[in-house]
Amino acid sequence: MRNRSVIKAGIILFFIFVSSLFICLSAPGAVDAPPVTLGFSGPVSPEGIPSPWELKVKKGKADAKVVLENGEPALHMKSLKSSFSLEREFRLNVKDYPYVTWAWKALTLPLRGDVRKGSTNDQGLQFFVAFEGRKILSYVWDTNAPEGTVTEESVPWPVGLTIKVIVVKSGISDTGKWLTVRRNVYDDYRKFFNEEPPRVEGIRVQMNTQHTGGSAEGFFRNIIFSKTSR
Repeated sequence: MRNRSVIKAGIILFFIFVSSLFICLSAPGAVDAPPVTLGFSGPVSPEGIPSPWELKVKKGKADAKVVLENGEPALHMKSLKSSFSLEREFRLNVKDYPYVTWAWKALTLPLRGDVRKGSTNDQGLQFFVAFEGRKILSYVWDTNAPEGTVTEESVPWPVGLTIKVIVVKSGISDTGKWLTVRRNVYDDYRKFFNEEPPRVEGIRVQMNTQHTGGSAEGFFRNIIFSKTSR
């Protein structure tokens, strides 16, 4: 009789264990989804633009191509009195993927570039995250505006578009080096727009030198959205 009770208790404990394991594995976030990588390794067009990125030229001539940097595909951009970007559409919920990481390297920055003034609003490197509702977070490597500066876009954009510009790197001290930037875009959106973020609908990398008449050169690679900051 005692043996039967022990066996019965063991069976009950086994089912409790299995049920608990199933609940844990089924819980949201129990198994992290893989990061979303948006690189530059797609098929290249005759113009040198990797799919599915699209080239947008605002002024002057664009110089953009994919090269290998330490064996990894990277986008090389060069600007002389011009403004152009590469952008791509995609959908993502930043509540699920709050962190974005990218690597960039500046070789030359526009000498008088300063995002705070329309007449000098040129940056060597810019990374945009566009959200539904026509709102954008713009992360820039600026020549003169101090790191940590947050401002409204100082040049005209289409009506109804709201852009918050965040200077995440300033000056020439680290030119020639690959630097990795990590931001919590969920927190940034809430902080700067004072509301819950809608879905991301696209990203853009950009270079401007048309306002100061100068030049810029640099690289982007490894744009990754992830659930954690690691």
